[in-house]
Amino acid sequence: MMRSGPGVRNSITDVAGVLVGHHQALDAEVSDGAGAATGCTVVRVPGGATASVDVRGGGPGTRETDLLDPANTVRQLNAVLLTGGSAYGLAAADGVMRWSEEHGEGIPMDPADPSRVVPIVPGAVIFDLPVGDWGIRPDADFGYRAAAAASTEFARGTAGAGVGARAGAIKGGIGSASVVLADGPGAGVTVGAVIVANPVGSVVDPRTGLPWGVGTDGPDFFGLRPGTTDEIAALAALPAKSMVLNTTIGVIATDAAIDPAACRRMAATGHDGLARAIRPVHSPLDGDTLFALSTGAIEVAPLELPRAFPGDLLLLDQLCTAAAVVVERAVVDAVLAATSIAGIPAYHDLFPR
Repeated sequence: MMRSGPGVRNSITDVAGVLVGHHQALDAEVSDGAGAATGCTVVRVPGGATASVDVRGGGPGTRETDLLDPANTVRQLNAVLLTGGSAYGLAAADGVMRWSEEHGEGIPMDPADPSRVVPIVPGAVIFDLPVGDWGIRPDADFGYRAAAAASTEFARGTAGAGVGARAGAIKGGIGSASVVLADGPGAGVTVGAVIVANPVGSVVDPRTGLPWGVGTDGPDFFGLRPGTTDEIAALAALPAKSMVLNTTIGVIATDAAIDPAACRRMAATGHDGLARAIRPVHSPLDGDTLFALSTGAIEVAPLELPRAFPGDLLLLDQLCTAAAVVVERAVVDAVLAATSIAGIPAYHDLFPR
């Protein structure tokens, strides 16, 4: 295990220049087919960030992911939308673009008129339509309000895009985590993640009642204990998730200056964190998608390596290791912070602290 510790907030916003905002509709009474229970989350990066994406699930719902291929021309984004509402929820990106345009965030297209910008706002969705009223889903107004709300502090659990999330048989949600690298070429660099956990797979070990994602750090790191015999039996008695489509989505961020190809590698390795915390993951019924971005605030001097290797190879190795860790921890955070809605039990309903 690498030497590192969580940032001040243990959040993706420990990466300076990264902000997160939510907007949701959540009624006091929600059931399958009735009441509002959905939302969206916007990760905003004032001034833009280098980025890429890695899509692994068999049923993705995405926007602008082709643009983030390192082979393509545009090398920055302004915000990322994570949203409920399945493909309908992609409409929320229009609101993020509107807010960004109003505030001059985007690619400048006219040197004589700085108001003429094109914001780059990729996005990904989860399928949460059966939780609450099918017809209530995020729209452009949701995206606008989430962008406007973006801050260093944001709610976790049943909030934003995590409102209608369900993680296997229990309540899913949105979670976050960060690490600050303590040594090596990346000493002082921060890596963080925000994850919306809505998988068809299980997030809890049925033998112990502990989240799968505590495997790297151990249960004491999260203040957890194994379940009792009765608690584990109650977990086993829960009905399996019946939704046809699911999906876990998120954003990984770092302040180390890296290029789009390195962002792509960091996104790919972040999926290792999903595999540690969710079983199974990347199924035909999931649309698992991870974005990775670099604010470029910290320039790390390249090392002298054989010409066959890039000078940031050892830094990238550290970033990829950290990406998997923060994604794993963020899934656990999402599950532990979630609260029950629509009769879907939360983890702490089954395993009280």
